Amino acid sequence: MNIEKRVTELVEEKLAEKPGVFLVSVKMHSNGKLIILIDGDNGLGVGDCADVSRHVGYHLEEENAIEDAYNLEVSSPGIDTPLSLPRQYVKNVGRQVSIKGTDGSKREGKLIGITADTVIIEEKIKEKGKKAELVENAIPTESIAETKVLISFK
Repeated sequence: MNIEKRVTELVEEKLAEKPGVFLVSVKMHSNGKLIILIDGDNGLGVGDCADVSRHVGYHLEEENAIEDAYNLEVSSPGIDTPLSLPRQYVKNVGRQVSIKGTDGSKREGKLIGITADTVIIEEKIKEKGKKAELVENAIPTESIAETKVLISFK
């Protein structure tokens, strides 16, 4: 049995009760650490993580799904974790992002929106001898290697 697939089913089952909360990823590491990342359209509470942890833990024990000792960790993606789902992009509209291209390029700007195949950002473009101007650019999602939200301490 594929443990990540089973855990994904269990998480989706529990999140059906929480429409604003969604699964980002499930990863079983070789060291026995089972990491579940969930997120919320309007944030995430500790209770959401605890509910998922209890539900998954209970069923894995019931089914004796994992033979060896394991460590179950349920949390939201950290601030340094790249965005991976369209729903995460939507949640972060209006924030500053850094986009690394598959060609190694780097771009920064305000996340304005997302379509089926593009991410739209507002970048400051400065041409020599001119004032910087804000330009809206659509970046094809297939050319994006990684998108991270930038944190401002201003």
